[in-house]
Amino acid sequence: MGMKERRDKINYYLDIAETVAGRSTCLRRRYGAIIVKNDEIISTGYNGAPRGRKNCIDLNRCIREEMNVPSGERYELCRSVHAEANCIISASRRDMLGATLYLACKSGKDETLLPGTSSCTMCRRQIINAGISQVIIRDTEEDYRIVDVEEWITEDDSLPE
Repeated sequence: MGMKERRDKINYYLDIAETVAGRSTCLRRRYGAIIVKNDEIISTGYNGAPRGRKNCIDLNRCIREEMNVPSGERYELCRSVHAEANCIISASRRDMLGATLYLACKSGKDETLLPGTSSCTMCRRQIINAGISQVIIRDTEEDYRIVDVEEWITEDDSLPE
């Protein structure tokens, strides 16, 4: 009887980020994030309303959904603090310098993984300032993308074209 093949380290951490997404309280997208440095989980975060406020799943409504706001737009209408931001809030900058953020996103409707997702502009700014060096984003159960945060610095999306 052969031994079961061991899960590779990146997918192991992405599995944990995906589990964290299960705590999300968003009706649209369920994000989970973890920050890892030196093979140690520094913090976790998922998207949901600020502490003490009612969550969208409790209200059973999403204002952005009701207004047909496309994904990636008008975040100021959203009740949630994003997973990446919650992860960063829970960690010390000293611990995040040179760390990796793992990110997974599932549909709020059917819990399927959503390939091609990424951090929003505001979260990218926070990731840059936190000193995180790379973001690894799950696309499928086995596939992922590795983003060098330095690219987000040099390809400044806040400058006019």
